[in-house]
Amino acid sequence: MADALAAVLLGLPLTLLVTAAAFSIGLVVGIPVLLALRSRFRPLALVMRFAVDLVRGIPPIVWLFLLYFGVSIGTIRLDALTAAILGLGIISSAYIAEMYRGGFAMVPRGQSEAAAALGLTRRTSFAMVLAPQAVRTALPSLTTYLLSLLKDSSIASTIGVADMVFAATMFARQNPTTAGIVPFFLAAGVYLVVSVPVAIAARRLDARFRKDVR
Repeated sequence: MADALAAVLLGLPLTLLVTAAAFSIGLVVGIPVLLALRSRFRPLALVMRFAVDLVRGIPPIVWLFLLYFGVSIGTIRLDALTAAILGLGIISSAYIAEMYRGGFAMVPRGQSEAAAALGLTRRTSFAMVLAPQAVRTALPSLTTYLLSLLKDSSIASTIGVADMVFAATMFARQNPTTAGIVPFFLAAGVYLVVSVPVAIAARRLDARFRKDVR
């Protein structure tokens, strides 16, 4: 069992890397996606709405397969890790943009009216008044999504990323008579150890936000 646990833990750094990188892409790219969704230029808003719905409507594993097997630049093809990070990052951008949008929807309309009355430009009002309140509102949802992304990162193993699931699979194949399902139980345990603190943080953020609202 110790050997199986050691093998699974070897995949933990890549699991965390894929999760953190994809989430970071989502946090950054989600901002221009949000701005396009909120654009007063109707065609742009409609095109971005279609793109977001398309990204969210296709299973993550399909995106990973498309990027890994279908995208190439000349003779250069994306490696498994890059394809996994980009694929999950694209998906994260769509979901996080919607979380941002929901956060802005909960900001009282009077906030923007008050900013305008103070003579603030639309851009300054967005960045200094509305955005901080919207992000604070969206924090519990963002934390919950991070937890979901940590688990969804396991699909990166399907294209060869040596994460925990991939390591568990390889160990089971190399030790078919002794390993069995043990490495997968161990991988599940490590996921719990990593994800439970995130889940607790998400609940506390949500409870704190609800308390502050009251």
